[in-house]
Amino acid sequence: MARSFLFAASDADVATTRLLALAAQATGFMKGEPGGPLSGWYHPGGDNADFLAQLHGALMATHAQAGPAFWAVRLYTNLIWQPAYLAVIAAHLHGALPDLSSLTQRRRGIYVDGFRLRPERQTAMSPEAGIAHAGAHLAQLTEQLLGEINALVRLKPLPTRRLLADRLLRLMVWLHHRQPSLTPGQVLDYAEQWLRAAGVAGEGALEAVTTPDGRVVLIVNRKGCCLDYLITPDQLCATCPKQPEALRRGRQIANALAELG
Repeated sequence: MARSFLFAASDADVATTRLLALAAQATGFMKGEPGGPLSGWYHPGGDNADFLAQLHGALMATHAQAGPAFWAVRLYTNLIWQPAYLAVIAAHLHGALPDLSSLTQRRRGIYVDGFRLRPERQTAMSPEAGIAHAGAHLAQLTEQLLGEINALVRLKPLPTRRLLADRLLRLMVWLHHRQPSLTPGQVLDYAEQWLRAAGVAGEGALEAVTTPDGRVVLIVNRKGCCLDYLITPDQLCATCPKQPEALRRGRQIANALAELG
């Protein structure tokens, strides 16, 4: 349940800076800064036709052999990964949610990398309340993105649902590494909460696997495909559903054990 405490409006800059610093520290790669949208950036609710056209053109030029389905999927995955990461970090590590609809994103060639977040009052929440609010935002963003992408190229709703589920499930594995005090059962429960809140329940699952030495690791059972195999056919993702089940599980278990050391 959400707590009543709010960061004061006068503390909005401090709270936002704290969240952005935490995101950078926790991931090692997120590049956020406080402020509103800049010219040429992706802005939720704004006119993003030129942004998407430029990103699509860059993808076509760089990966000409991959084809239209890959280009369309990459438009979506490029624009959902930063909001998803920030949502999970805010809900589980920061303990308060910003207005995620103010998050604007920058393009660097074929990638979306870098964002800005408007300093505004943040609501302190339990992880459960944060999941409910942030998951609903990700569902709304997905619907909005789907409409914008389909104004340019064809992308069906099912792949976006499965790709969002995959992103959230992999973030739960990441969270478990960040917070080893969480039990596998707690993380499994959080994963189900995220999928329900984001409207993608049933589009993937997290599995707890006991290794021969008695340790329990979490692996992803995904339904969707990122289509990266179209550019690297000999390098399937560890979680790729196109590979044999035993290989998928074995690769993920090996990766998890390597992470644990």
